[in-house]
Amino acid sequence: MADDCFAHPRLAALHDPLDPDRSDLDAYLRIAEDLGARRVLDIGCGTGTFALLLADRGIEVVGVDPARASLDVARAKPGSGRLRWICGDAADLPPLRVDLATMTANVAQAIADPRAWRQTLRGAHDALRPGGHLVFETRDPAERAWEGWTRENSHRVTEVPGVGSVESWVQLVEVRRPLVTFRWTYVFAADGQVLTSDSTLRFRERDEVERDLVTHGYVVEDVRGAPDRPGREFVFLARRR
Repeated sequence: MADDCFAHPRLAALHDPLDPDRSDLDAYLRIAEDLGARRVLDIGCGTGTFALLLADRGIEVVGVDPARASLDVARAKPGSGRLRWICGDAADLPPLRVDLATMTANVAQAIADPRAWRQTLRGAHDALRPGGHLVFETRDPAERAWEGWTRENSHRVTEVPGVGSVESWVQLVEVRRPLVTFRWTYVFAADGQVLTSDSTLRFRERDEVERDLVTHGYVVEDVRGAPDRPGREFVFLARRR
């Protein structure tokens, strides 16, 4: 089940306007280029921002996401017809043979259920050609990122074209490590509607992730920092055996 911020049509349409700076994707684009990837599976593709950036570089892309509302946003974007969009998850994909599988931003951590995480790693493994790569990021639990998830730090008002003024903020709900739950609130000035979306992320330790990858048929080639969050995240680059 996708969180409401991705699955609710009104909130899915806000995703890009409320998060316009996607410079975090530059590192993934460089990885795809360095690996010479010609076919990419974007797991948790959301509104398709990264998938479309790849397609602009002549790469064949399959985007998969469980949130139909987010995929509707992706499909409405210019050039989206060049891509293959699948509503679902990596555990139940049609036969694929890709060079690279990606999970950008919070995707890996949002797969909080251990069984679903194992199924995702297996699904990505099955979709990769022998020697293909999986890359994803996850926050370092030692940095305790959730301590900054407060209304004071996040409150803002955004003018969204065609929508009007939208007030938004995040608040921490519960910390029960390794799980952290938080709630986004959105207030639409045009009609006064208030929508909320709860999300839970799993903060995995580095050695836990490495063990999971090895168990599911990968060789961990590199664990690096995320350029946009230096010292706060792990970026895993693993190769299918």
